[in-house]
Amino acid sequence: MMKKKLGLLITLLTFVALTVAACGGAAAPEPAAPSESETEPVVEEANESAVEESAAEESVAENATTEETGTGSFLERAMAGAFEGTEVSVSGPMVGEDALKFDQAVVPFEEATGIDVKYEGTKEFEANISVRVDADDAPDIADYPQPGLLSNFAREGKIIDVSTFMDEDALQENYNQSWLDMATMDGPDGPIMAGVWHRVAGKSIIWYPKAQFDAAGYEVPETWDELMELTQTIADDGDTAWCIGIESGAATGWVATDWIENIMLRTTSLENYDKWVVGELPFNSPEVKHAAEVMSEIWTNEEYVDGGTAGIVGTFIGDSPVGMFTDPPRCWLHAQASWIVDFFGEGLEPGVDYDFFYMPPIDEQYGKPVLVAGDIMAMHNDRPEVRALMEYFSTGASVESWVKAGGAISPHYDSSLDWYSNDIDRGVAEIILEADSVRFDASDLMPGEVGAGSFWKGMTDYISGVSNLDTALQEIDAGWPSR
Repeated sequence: MMKKKLGLLITLLTFVALTVAACGGAAAPEPAAPSESETEPVVEEANESAVEESAAEESVAENATTEETGTGSFLERAMAGAFEGTEVSVSGPMVGEDALKFDQAVVPFEEATGIDVKYEGTKEFEANISVRVDADDAPDIADYPQPGLLSNFAREGKIIDVSTFMDEDALQENYNQSWLDMATMDGPDGPIMAGVWHRVAGKSIIWYPKAQFDAAGYEVPETWDELMELTQTIADDGDTAWCIGIESGAATGWVATDWIENIMLRTTSLENYDKWVVGELPFNSPEVKHAAEVMSEIWTNEEYVDGGTAGIVGTFIGDSPVGMFTDPPRCWLHAQASWIVDFFGEGLEPGVDYDFFYMPPIDEQYGKPVLVAGDIMAMHNDRPEVRALMEYFSTGASVESWVKAGGAISPHYDSSLDWYSNDIDRGVAEIILEADSVRFDASDLMPGEVGAGSFWKGMTDYISGVSNLDTALQEIDAGWPSR
């Protein structure tokens, strides 16, 4: 047990140091993207010397005083064995391989603390958690992939405010402030911190056929103006730059919402974005209309889109990027999250046949924002061992094995880019860690009648020519339940 505790103890030293520093009252410096030297994971060697083992034993022995005195963070106390033999239940949407990866990710915590983490996954998570919360049978911790549902429970007083036991300065050291802002939700008596972000995904990337792109002499743009210049250059060369398709059955139109959200983050303030999400900034406002107009400069230009504007609505999302891999390419650029690579086709090598770049900023005053999705861990039941696991989830160690296995990206500054087993995940992680700000997909936060209803339909009607832009925006606004 001594060596099992040692491995996680060393991994978590950064978090403990941050907590101690925060308690000392020092001002938290602006978080920075991690360097290799700062975040390189520690690997315990099988042939540890007697001196190293002796030092480790002394470290654990010193830490054990927290068990006797009840001082230190809950994670420190758990590491000292204070809550050994207890159990924490976790529920979430992860099933199959993802459930196995989650179980593996908490093994170091279980071995080091003696706390048994019991995970239960279901594809019907949203319905299941709602029933359990209503019946006062909520799990200790729930993994919410949709913060909108969590915010409902927070308003009802069903969520524990983690700021009551987690040190804010330490959290600011390990997260971009935007993650903390998005975890802050209205409670019955005012704002609370409803949870901590665990694993995330980036949605501000543009794919291109690297081999042919390089051969054509094109260069990756770093600003929106350069992106538009590249778009025009490709048109001047006789090709269409963009591969775009939004057909997805009943979900047709959601690709357009991602574009609008990305452009909103690049053309207006985070405050306006947040107001837009809750309906305080209407779709027919100048800010949202401008974002739609910026998108239209590409989408409604027949020279810029493969198949023309008319082809956008009729092209299945999964088929839309394949034009990048014809010879010669029918189109050269495709904006989508990293899951789209599954539709690229067989025999293509990442970094050789295709690559991606960050969707460039538009207005420099808004920096380099990133549109994200992700899972936030929230606490329904308040016990010391549950607090310890929540503190663990606020560290990169909680997703380290998952990151290494593939399929997870860490938002934590104490994570290491060296953990990633492929260049795609590593590149997306770097974009997220270096972002000036991040915001969750707006349509996923809006009421379903809008985010998965009038927003999808309105953009589809506009692109297909059924409605003009002003009419489409008014129709989207009309979808709000309170209007």
